[in-house]
Amino acid sequence: MYFLALLIVLTFTFYVFYKIRQVRTNRPMEKKWLSAKASMALGIFVALFGINQLFLFPGTLTYVIGGLFILIGLGSCWAGYKLYKHVLPYAQREAKELDNE
Repeated sequence: MYFLALLIVLTFTFYVFYKIRQVRTNRPMEKKWLSAKASMALGIFVALFGINQLFLFPGTLTYVIGGLFILIGLGSCWAGYKLYKHVLPYAQREAKELDNE
């Protein structure tokens, strides 16, 4: 149970970290790349929060709401992963071009 709470805090920390880095960068593709990483971290956070609720409060309503949290979180993580894989080559090319200048 404490391990799950530690993972929840860790994923939320990663979400905040990537959002701060996204705001501070000036490169457009790097912004999208960091946004995708933040989306994955937030999705894992929401899914883990739903799983945590299933353990803390067993009941029918909790199972429904926890299931929705898990589905929404996994969907956000999946969409973030697809965006991450799509944007990664462009962000690498952008970084290489701007470093050569």
